[in-house]
Amino acid sequence: MKLVVAVVQDQDSNRLASALTKNNFRATKLASTGGFLRSGNTTFLIGVEDKSVPQLLDLIRDNCRSREQLVSPVSPLGGNADSYIPYPIEVEVGGATVFVLPIEQFHHF
Repeated sequence: MKLVVAVVQDQDSNRLASALTKNNFRATKLASTGGFLRSGNTTFLIGVEDKSVPQLLDLIRDNCRSREQLVSPVSPLGGNADSYIPYPIEVEVGGATVFVLPIEQFHHF
């Protein structure tokens, strides 16, 4: 048995949740926040049998797409911010970060 931890952007979370339900995967959704852009994420915790991991990874890959987004960088913390003019930069956001962990025991009470 494996525990799959998938961190996805909020824009993709409803689509992924629907796909998981449609394909009979049970998941726990947790609200989370990304560190770099401080944007909203959703973390899915999914317990799955070893043989179903490839199907689950395909579902995540198909429903969580990366995209380009313009963001304004934050001003420098230490130093003179008077001459700092933040220009928006384009960064890649979205997609999914997925961890597959071995599970020794599983209990459902």
